[in-house]
Amino acid sequence: MVDRSFADPALAALYDTLNPWGPGDDFYLGLVSAAGAVLDVGCGTGRLLRRARAGGHRGRLVGLDPAAAMLVEARRHGTDVEWVLGDLRTRDWRAEFDLVVMTGHAFQVLARDEELRTSLLAVHRALRPGGRFVFETRNPAARAWETWTPERARTVTGADGAAVRVWHDVEGPVVGDLVTFTETYACDTWPAPAVSRTTLRFLAPDALSVFLAEAGLTVADQYGDWARTPVTAAAPEIITVARRAS
Repeated sequence: MVDRSFADPALAALYDTLNPWGPGDDFYLGLVSAAGAVLDVGCGTGRLLRRARAGGHRGRLVGLDPAAAMLVEARRHGTDVEWVLGDLRTRDWRAEFDLVVMTGHAFQVLARDEELRTSLLAVHRALRPGGRFVFETRNPAARAWETWTPERARTVTGADGAAVRVWHDVEGPVVGDLVTFTETYACDTWPAPAVSRTTLRFLAPDALSVFLAEAGLTVADQYGDWARTPVTAAAPEIITVARRAS
């Protein structure tokens, strides 16, 4: 089931405002721009592929997302990219891409072993020999979820000019590598707040390597931040570059 924050058109329209372009986007844009055929899994509003196309990319660009509302936003702004509704369990490509990416911590929604293994095998099949799979997951050692509290609410302006307040609340205590939280959107012009519930998986580097190896993918590099520094206990990210064997 797609989270409400992505499935609800009113909330999907707020995504880019809540998540402005940043260093992570620049990191992925460089990779996409240098690759021939690219699959963006969990592409959301499609801004990465749209920016690549606008910057001169002439190869094949495919954006895959299970949320129709997000793809509505993508198609509204970019018609020269293949926008595909679905996920890695419902779509199948065979050695068609030089690069597969999962941005915006989308990898963490693969919460169960079965869906993670199925998705990674699908990535392996989609990649050409020597192709790369690049994604990021929050470093569990940094315990980012401890900052996801109502006191850290943000206010953004919607398309109609109304102020929308957004906050998170973790369902605790956190046990194991799964973190469940709610994301609440409130606006004075709405009849009631909109609440989205999400579960994310926080895997450590060793566990990530095991799952990737099972799918025939080898870790080539791992970084702790977008400046490509090493992964440490204090690093906010685990940015993984994995490769399919030639």
